[in-house]
Amino acid sequence: MIDSSTVNQLVGADVYGSDDAKIGTVGQVYVDNDTQAPTWVTIRTGLFGTSESFAPLDDATFDGSAVHVTHDKAFVKDAPRVDADGELDPSEEQALYSYYGNGDVATHGAPAESPLYDQDADRGVDAQRTDPQRTDAQHTTDQRTDEHGTNEHGTQGHDTSGPTTDDAMTRSEERLHVGTERVEAGRARLRKHVVTENVTTNVPVSHEEVTLSREPITDANAADALAGPDLSEEEHEVVLTEERVVTAKETVPVERVSLGTETVTEQQTVNEDVAHEEIELVEPGTEGTTTTDTSAVDRDARS
Repeated sequence: MIDSSTVNQLVGADVYGSDDAKIGTVGQVYVDNDTQAPTWVTIRTGLFGTSESFAPLDDATFDGSAVHVTHDKAFVKDAPRVDADGELDPSEEQALYSYYGNGDVATHGAPAESPLYDQDADRGVDAQRTDPQRTDAQHTTDQRTDEHGTNEHGTQGHDTSGPTTDDAMTRSEERLHVGTERVEAGRARLRKHVVTENVTTNVPVSHEEVTLSREPITDANAADALAGPDLSEEEHEVVLTEERVVTAKETVPVERVSLGTETVTEQQTVNEDVAHEEIELVEPGTEGTTTTDTSAVDRDARS
């Protein structure tokens, strides 16, 4: 059980689900308006912690550095979207109780007119209306000042939207943080297949042909001519030859092809809306307001 003594230590602590998976970090702690007991926390999730999910502290444990809740990561991240605006109204709280199945507003002892609030947030003008133990006399005491206009808090004037804490108003603004993550963009493959093509080439080939030669009988060849019978039948033949084209194929390596990657950096424009607070000075006797846009001064200083 997490009690009010550990509230300040919870902010920024890591939060783990029942499956031991890290869900995020604690952003805000919501406490009971009457008992000051911590009841809910918001868990910052997503890139740069830009999303917040509510989780109950019922049966949750805190070991000094990490909060362990009784629900798994996916279940917490799918919880109803509720604005972490410093206060849970009864309908928002009931929606969370219904989702987590840990009772309802009535069983947890929070009356409908006394919503839970963020222990770090200014309770605002509703603090006087919703806190039954805060009397008009106590509210008047907060505004008591001396003859120099300085009240019991050491400040001049008083805070009309809640308890007076100091003599200044804090102006905040959102800062845009941009990062990158590496994701798969596609896959490239090398695929080899066989392609058949026709090759034409000229090859010289030779062959033998028959030639017939005649020569007259002379004294030089008369002996050969009269060596046989006077009359006879004879045959004489010559073997003819020719060249024929013979083909053969062999496979030889011709090149090596491989895949690789190279990193190419390009510029992309990010366009997001960021909010900032502006402080207005309302002077007596004027119908309008004078805007003190200190954000422009801050931006010039940063540039």
